[in-house]
Amino acid sequence: MFNENWVALAVFAALIGLLFQQSGLLAIAILVLVAALAGKAWNTYSLQGIEYERAFSERRAFLGETVDLTLQVTNRKLLPISWLKVDDEYPLQVTMVEGEAQPSTKPEVGLLSNVMSLRWFERVKWRYRLRCDKRGVYAFGPVHLQSGDLFGLFSSQQERPKLDWLIVYPEVKPIAFLPLPPKEPFGEVKTRQWIFEDPCRAVGIRDYETKDDLKRIHWKATARQQKLQVKVYEPTTTYQLVIFLNMATLPKPWHGTIPELLERAISVAASIANYAVQRRFQVGVLANGCWPYSDQALKVLPSRSPDQLTRILEALAAVSAMPTISIEALLNKESARLPWGATLLVVTAVITEELLAVMTRLQTAGRRMVLVRLDDNPLPCEAPNFLVQHVVDLGNAFGLETEVLP
Repeated sequence: MFNENWVALAVFAALIGLLFQQSGLLAIAILVLVAALAGKAWNTYSLQGIEYERAFSERRAFLGETVDLTLQVTNRKLLPISWLKVDDEYPLQVTMVEGEAQPSTKPEVGLLSNVMSLRWFERVKWRYRLRCDKRGVYAFGPVHLQSGDLFGLFSSQQERPKLDWLIVYPEVKPIAFLPLPPKEPFGEVKTRQWIFEDPCRAVGIRDYETKDDLKRIHWKATARQQKLQVKVYEPTTTYQLVIFLNMATLPKPWHGTIPELLERAISVAASIANYAVQRRFQVGVLANGCWPYSDQALKVLPSRSPDQLTRILEALAAVSAMPTISIEALLNKESARLPWGATLLVVTAVITEELLAVMTRLQTAGRRMVLVRLDDNPLPCEAPNFLVQHVVDLGNAFGLETEVLP
């Protein structure tokens, strides 16, 4: 590669040509100096005004779907680019259907490499077709650009750190029927029949009656009115379902994980969430895994927002494979923060005595508990006092067989 030694040699040759009146040597030295100066200037501006963009036909996809990826380079200046090399990092977990990728030094990362020349204000595009064969949230980038002068004397490199993301949802299968405990939780739909009252939704106050629980007393209103006042809660009938997903697939999480069983558990949780959203339940998901590139626990609180299913599927697509906390500890920690009338449904591939003990305690305390199990082993203790269902994979759907009734 050309460097300052060549310039020094050219200057020395020019001086020799002048001293000894060697016109040929002088001409060659001047040509080298001119080429060096021109090449240096060209190289300085070669990567300026270069725009690089990625465009996906879809940013979110389900398993098995294909996505078109378009890469575009634009030279937005008068100076042409004699050569430009583009190396864009892409995740190897996404299958390349059309196009070629080069290996890289990073694990699970390939390179989309292209070499081209660009005239002034010229745009070049490449298209790739990708198939989504594995659940996850995948980063495309950063991109590495390399260019130089027309003579090949100098080169410069640049890394563009901008990332683009492709989200591959877990597999969602139909569920014919989801058995749940009777007299389900509270929600937002008003009813004329005052069977349930949502303690999270106070709509007014009234005078205290002897049959009222002391927990209903509104102390601030009592102080203002100078007589006992109690809260009036809004009657509701909407179902509220919170799905707890256990990321552990072995009794001891540090022994590793079984990928197929984990993906099946995630798929079951996604399918149950889809079933609940279709029936306008307030549904949320909590898992003892975490978000990628973060130590924050995965949590999507119950809601009937129009985009709630999208939020849940994105969370289940992103959740890490290794549990950060035991499912028993997660239930103990989060159950106290959830609405009292919500049904807590646990999806797990591993059944332990500790898990059954925690769920039994919560059921005894008045919580509505449901256990959805994936394994075929017998329960490690006597039949619990809450609903237990076994998942049956029917190919294109999931079936839920009730094993224990409360």
